[in-house]
Amino acid sequence: MSAATLESVWAGRVAQQDWAALAAELDGQGHALMGQLLTEQECRTLAGLYDEEARFRSTIDMARHRFGEGEYRYFTHELPEVVRELRAALYPKLLPIARDWAERLGRPGTWPEDLEQWIAQCHRAGQVKSSQILLRYGPGDWNALHRDLFGDMVFPLQVVIGLDQPGEDYTGGEFLMVEQRPRAQSRGAAMTLPQGHGLIFTTRDRPVRGARGWSAAPMRHGVSLVRSGRRRTLGLVFHDA
Repeated sequence: MSAATLESVWAGRVAQQDWAALAAELDGQGHALMGQLLTEQECRTLAGLYDEEARFRSTIDMARHRFGEGEYRYFTHELPEVVRELRAALYPKLLPIARDWAERLGRPGTWPEDLEQWIAQCHRAGQVKSSQILLRYGPGDWNALHRDLFGDMVFPLQVVIGLDQPGEDYTGGEFLMVEQRPRAQSRGAAMTLPQGHGLIFTTRDRPVRGARGWSAAPMRHGVSLVRSGRRRTLGLVFHDA
């Protein structure tokens, strides 16, 4: 199969998602589970890149930085085809949702139609480092609640894709989200990522309607304790660091 054919397959899987339903779920929860984006073999191949050090600009030891336990690596700008194509296909689908949220919150929703133009804006603002992540967790590893903010240039949605089979390759390791609700107790959610499926979630906050109109509900994400096995994921972020 040619590279061009593979590229159209990845873009086709993105296009075939029920985007109206995903947008509605994002509105209500700040996260939404997609259908399958990668096959089992594609997941295994992508996860196997973790040991190819030349593909990455840096490696983060989470314990050292008190982010949790475990490790992740940032790709260089020379992204694997599958990462580049998925990111390019997802951005225009997420863009209308991002602009709608910005309008509700009274924020400028001036992200351009073209992903490369937006990334160029990030670079002009000094955010020049690749932010695409390959994460690896083993028994006892976890990720503290956080937000992937690297500067003023922020795209409000991102995607994580599970690369291993929960319950078989690992146990535990649920994806966590906590929402700080206006004038109320925080709300938490725990999700298992099926192999090859993507989860869209908010980078920073989501619009919530109240008696006085729309307000921003801050949200953070993390990973619960991995009890056994190895859990690997791909993180797609739509602004550079």
